[in-house]
Amino acid sequence: IAFLALSAYGRVPAMINFTSGEADLKSAIRTAQVKRVVTAHRFIELGKLEQVEATIGQVAKLVYLEEVRDGLSLSDKLRGLAGSLAPSILARSEPSDNPAAILFTSGTEGQPKGVALSHRNILANIAQVRAHIDLYESDVLFNPLPVFHCFGLTVGVLLPLIAGVKVICHPTPLQPREIVRRIREAKATILLSTDTFITQYARAGEPGDLDSLRLAVCGAERVRDETRALFRRKYGMEILEGYGVTEASPVVAANQIEANHPGTVGKLMPDMEARLEPVDGIPNAGRLIVKGPNVMLGYINPDAPGRIVPPKDGWYDTGDVASIDPEGFICIRGRLKRFAKVGGETVSLAVVENVASALWPDNHHAAVAVPDRAKGEQVVLVTDTEGARRLDLVAWAQNHGVSELAVPRQLLVIPAIPVLGNGKTDYVSVKKFVEKELAQVGK
Repeated sequence: IAFLALSAYGRVPAMINFTSGEADLKSAIRTAQVKRVVTAHRFIELGKLEQVEATIGQVAKLVYLEEVRDGLSLSDKLRGLAGSLAPSILARSEPSDNPAAILFTSGTEGQPKGVALSHRNILANIAQVRAHIDLYESDVLFNPLPVFHCFGLTVGVLLPLIAGVKVICHPTPLQPREIVRRIREAKATILLSTDTFITQYARAGEPGDLDSLRLAVCGAERVRDETRALFRRKYGMEILEGYGVTEASPVVAANQIEANHPGTVGKLMPDMEARLEPVDGIPNAGRLIVKGPNVMLGYINPDAPGRIVPPKDGWYDTGDVASIDPEGFICIRGRLKRFAKVGGETVSLAVVENVASALWPDNHHAAVAVPDRAKGEQVVLVTDTEGARRLDLVAWAQNHGVSELAVPRQLLVIPAIPVLGNGKTDYVSVKKFVEKELAQVGK
């Protein structure tokens, strides 16, 4: 309600990631030139976000929805009634190319940047998704993803409202048992999630708990084979994997029920174009660059607050390495920054993680590259698998004909892999942990 109310009055909502650290919170507020942050006392209380509240209060004015409600006058209520009957009387008419929302990059590899999306961008992406995947009036969409995440906002909130589909929002994806219970009780038919979270839901539920679902759509990170197998075995259901980036509002590609190719992220959304730029050391793939009506107005960089820098000629470089087969199905090989150079050879950190996932499917793993005097870089795997040994990875790779380059130089065990609020692995924190551990060993 707050998001749509702000839009109606020509304000631009900037969706703040309340799971970020203090430095990133303040940086985001400065970058988007935020003056007021709309929240609720109840939300802060339930989320135990008092420290976040104090941090934001240092750089912006906090507006609490309970106080706004209590302060409504008779005149305000009459205006509200008039607006519900004739919205054009009160609402501002915004040009479609004006900013509709500012979101922030996930911060997996550095300081978050602001992403300015126009009304046209968001509405175009909603139309693209509706053309790609069938929605019915009887559908009930369950969205446990946060609205500061573009997938959670566009697909999880705005799309069902515009399509006339019932939507149920859950405030956090971190309550698997409660989420499974709510899906069962609401007889939800569509679930939005990420690999990390949907694995937890699958384990928390009993056979039959998710029988009402006809679609489970996952984005934000690669869906592991182990996750697909678990869902297929326990619930007799296939997962549709898609691919998106905040800069594309966010959906770029997705599989379909009638054309689901596991291991790919499906085909491009309607009206989108894509090209691949060659990358040295990575054959039969390239850097994925996309264009379409859903591609952002531009970035707002931390060093130039408030200034939108548009993508050159409308093309956005995703920074992901991909291949596209003759039928148009896209396979994401990993982020370009997620490749390491070891002794002159290019090593995919995603492949290193895949090897670990094949050996320890019930655990989470993160591979990072750190400087190495002899070989330029070395790969270190961090896992939450108790008792994990590098020798086990070596043996698995040899038995399955996998290159020894996919075996990390070192392996570190940690109680839990750091995760961002959108479900992605927090590689910045993982790398800091590795550097700290290696520095201590070096001493």
